Amino acid sequence: MDDEILTISEVSKLLKINEKTAYRLASQSEIPGFKVGGSWRFRADELRRWMQKKATSCRKERRT
Repeated sequence: MDDEILTISEVSKLLKINEKTAYRLASQSEIPGFKVGGSWRFRADELRRWMQKKATSCRKERRT
């Protein structure tokens, strides 16, 4: 089980997006995350599943 917790900075680097974009996506529940004391945190395993799901749905959309 992967219980690594990532910060907003780590998530933005992983997704290759700006930190402000990561904040916006998290606040709009576009990426799976939670707040601890006002700071966003992300479970690495949930984020990887989210990325896989997004990649799969993009591939399906391209085929249609």
